[in-house]
Amino acid sequence: MSDVSTDPVMRVTEPARLATKMVRVLARVDRARARRGLPAAQVLVQAPGFEFASGERSRRFHAASVSKSMTATLAFGLAERGDLDLDAPITRLLPEADWRGLFVRDGHDHAAQVTTRHLLTHTSGAADYFGGRVTGGPSFSRLLETEPDRLWTPADLLAFSRDRQRPVARVGARFSYSDTGYVLLARVVEETGGHPLGVQLHERIFRPAGMADSCLLFHTLPGGAASTAPNPAADLDIAPVFLARNELSRSRSLSCDWGGGGVVTTVDDLARFWSAWSAGRLGGEASRAAMAQTTHRFRPGIRYGAGLMRLHYDGFSPFLRGLPRAVGHLGVTGAHAFTVPELGIRLVLNFHATSEMVRSFRAHIELVRMLATELRA
Repeated sequence: MSDVSTDPVMRVTEPARLATKMVRVLARVDRARARRGLPAAQVLVQAPGFEFASGERSRRFHAASVSKSMTATLAFGLAERGDLDLDAPITRLLPEADWRGLFVRDGHDHAAQVTTRHLLTHTSGAADYFGGRVTGGPSFSRLLETEPDRLWTPADLLAFSRDRQRPVARVGARFSYSDTGYVLLARVVEETGGHPLGVQLHERIFRPAGMADSCLLFHTLPGGAASTAPNPAADLDIAPVFLARNELSRSRSLSCDWGGGGVVTTVDDLARFWSAWSAGRLGGEASRAAMAQTTHRFRPGIRYGAGLMRLHYDGFSPFLRGLPRAVGHLGVTGAHAFTVPELGIRLVLNFHATSEMVRSFRAHIELVRMLATELRA
């Protein structure tokens, strides 16, 4: 388990020089983003003897699918406490209204074959409401564009997949990324944990990690109080978030993420999450090892485990061979939250837009190369 828990021994010896290099990189990136009407990237880089921040450090932003690591950590925590059997059928864990119709193939409902572990690893065969194909009518992304003030409940998200999509594979047959699966996973967390998802996030993730500025949007507020405002996205002054050309930071449609991406947070809080996770304050070694068993290919250079990604930088380019393999998660809006525990590195980025994933990765790689070079000098 050394790849996720080893104490770092190397330190940055010339932090001022490294910070100057990073300033130049981000200045170039932000000039290009400004020409497209996008705000400066939010960036935090931490390593032994070094910290660098750029952009609006304290401003909250929509973490998108970075939140999946937190939902997964909750599920593994419940398993550690004996409250959840990860290999039990979800039909024993959830009301029929949750799973009914989501796993029907060839006229048969295969929900009884689906386990929580399948949901964690995106191997249940469930469709993906957020980005998957539909059998008719507008896509989910189109609905977000045309109905920005619609409030989505977890039941609505499951109903979209049930009514307008089909399973993409047999249960356990292959990896297929599924936001629908993570809605079901969050419902498993609620049913077995005995409290709403937002309450469990605050009690078992945010408070132990010191994430005082984080919340589950439309469900809780920073600190843990229930959210009762008609539009908390506006009240929290969330940083701009663009889905295609649509800026949705003040839109009720951001309620569409929930268990698969509904956390609002800051760059510092995400760094605190991975620091606490790596140190074992949010789960035991066996759980972290299970999350980090990245046996599935998500994209070239990105492997997937159970709510956790591992970056194989040489999968992006052979010239990147030798860089350390970070673990963490991405969000579709160019949000990154990764750690290299054995080097004490934490890297958090928010590029605010679905169109910025490539640019965000270029910056990510450049920052990691600089940092790894300094640590190994």
